Amino acid sequence: MKTAPFLFILLLIAGVSANAQLCSGSLGDPVVHITFGAGSGAGPALPPGVTTYAYTPSSCPNDGQYSLQNLSFACFGQSWHTLAGDHTPNDANGYYMLVNASATPGDFYVDTIRGLCPNTNYEFAAWVKNVLKPEACGSNGIRPNLTFSVETVTGTVLTTVNSGDLPAENPAFWRQYGAFFVSPPGTPEVVIRLRNNAPGGCGNDLALDDITFRPCGAKITATVAAADTSFIVACKSANKSYVLKADVTPGVYANPNYQWQISMNGGTTWTDIPSANSNQYLRPPSDIGQYTYRMLVADGPNLNNISCRLASNDITVVVSQPDAQVTNYVFGCYGSTIGLYAAGGSFYSWTGPSGFTSNVQGPELKNVQFTNTGWYKVKVTDYNGCADEDSTNLIIYPAAHVTVGPTQSVCEGGSVQLRASGGTRYSWSPAATLSNDTIPNPIAKPNDTTVYKLIIFNEYGCFDTASVRVNIWRKPIADAGPDRKTRIGFPATITGKIAGNDIRYFWTPLQNIDQPDRLVTKVNPPQSQFYYLHAVSNLGCGEDIDTVFVKVYDKVLIPNIFSPNGDGINDTWVIEPLEFFPESVTQVMNRYGQVVYTSSGYPKPWDGTSNGKPLPVGVYYYVIDLRTNNEPKLTGSVTIIR
Repeated sequence: MKTAPFLFILLLIAGVSANAQLCSGSLGDPVVHITFGAGSGAGPALPPGVTTYAYTPSSCPNDGQYSLQNLSFACFGQSWHTLAGDHTPNDANGYYMLVNASATPGDFYVDTIRGLCPNTNYEFAAWVKNVLKPEACGSNGIRPNLTFSVETVTGTVLTTVNSGDLPAENPAFWRQYGAFFVSPPGTPEVVIRLRNNAPGGCGNDLALDDITFRPCGAKITATVAAADTSFIVACKSANKSYVLKADVTPGVYANPNYQWQISMNGGTTWTDIPSANSNQYLRPPSDIGQYTYRMLVADGPNLNNISCRLASNDITVVVSQPDAQVTNYVFGCYGSTIGLYAAGGSFYSWTGPSGFTSNVQGPELKNVQFTNTGWYKVKVTDYNGCADEDSTNLIIYPAAHVTVGPTQSVCEGGSVQLRASGGTRYSWSPAATLSNDTIPNPIAKPNDTTVYKLIIFNEYGCFDTASVRVNIWRKPIADAGPDRKTRIGFPATITGKIAGNDIRYFWTPLQNIDQPDRLVTKVNPPQSQFYYLHAVSNLGCGEDIDTVFVKVYDKVLIPNIFSPNGDGINDTWVIEPLEFFPESVTQVMNRYGQVVYTSSGYPKPWDGTSNGKPLPVGVYYYVIDLRTNNEPKLTGSVTIIR
């Protein structure tokens, strides 16, 4: 249990005020506030004599047990609600008293309260919750039924209130029950008694928190006099004072004393205002902020006793003032778009030269002229209607104008000079192929056709942009193609390729060639011959020459030995130019006259195998029939070695 006689805590947490005898007048700060403390894990047992129930640290107490918890879940087969957090506002890890009532009705919480003001009205109140789910116990769970009593220490009942059956709800709500009473004269000590009237069985489980005692008495209504409201917004620039007043129900106090208080943290803590001791207070102008006020009242010297005095409702005074801010110095270039910008408020109203007006925070001036030069003023207003003003001077400078040279062309590997004017500073890109990217006339040596971009700046910082293209003429490249083979009297086709810009080409020599001005043409030389492909640039970028060799065979060349051992050297029986005799038939026999190899046209050289298997080393005999009218059959031997 924790008592906090000097702690004011607003009971504005989600919950329900039950139909009970709660104070209908004004309340004072809590004289007693039992929150059951806070911490990690289970809370400690209550002091001896406060309860007859047995303490357990478990978050799921059994019948006749209680615990102090800030989290309870998964109890009794999920028949209880999950209870995450207590009822006390802003109470991190705060505990509540979790009760599993005993089978026999009786008192489960009894405590003595001391320090009350004698012969004074008080409100006693507590918050409770039925933790049983509606569907538990076959939807017929026993509901807690509580009696709250305040007694003298001798047992005289001062007030009592019954909760009736606490409803089973989903979700479960905290409900407040209470009553008001007059404290005894002399020694103002009382006993609070909480009794569970329900019988034992399935259900009758509850949580308890925030037991409070607060002075209760006359109705005190505080307002800002001129506006008759408890909330007002004041503009700092108005420098205005406000009269705060509080009306107290007449006839309640024989000798009422007053004290105005101020809070700078929304009512968490309060400070007395010196000499503010009447039911009216003249609030002077102040700096920006939120100020909360209330008036305390009590009979005579009881004003200094927190247990005896009452407090009015809160009055909130918000002092607001936007801080208009604009860019100190704004300049722009003739014909450009210039942005103004302000900050510090919620609404903006601009005025300026040539009838300029705008209601946006950052207006733009497009295609500015010299007539737009001058001072621009902005009025900044916040949501509270408070305003501030600021201004800035706009200066318009002459625009920059760039001039660049025409498009240029250069042979691959060559260079050209770019030319520009109109600025005091220059910036070319891309810079990698320029001699200097910050001068007006750099040397450009690009590898490919490139568009160079330029930004110039004049002496005022105004800029202009331009670009110039440098075309690259590719040098001629000649490719005469692969070498060719043929036999006397049979034409061969040579295939050339060229590359480059604007190229003319031709073959030499001109003898024994069909079309020397075509890349693909036929040649029929009487003997082996080199042919040259010439590629000449019409743009003056040079000439390139490549050769192709045409080998002319006048007879069939038949090797008499080869070594098919897989070493890449002489592995096949290469017969040139047998591929030019597509009708020919080649046969190879072993020494027994058996045919081990036959080929029509000899599409590829023999590898020394028969039916896919290597033949042994030895001498083999061949017959080659070229199948021509005048060619005799070719015979001889070939030796396979390894």
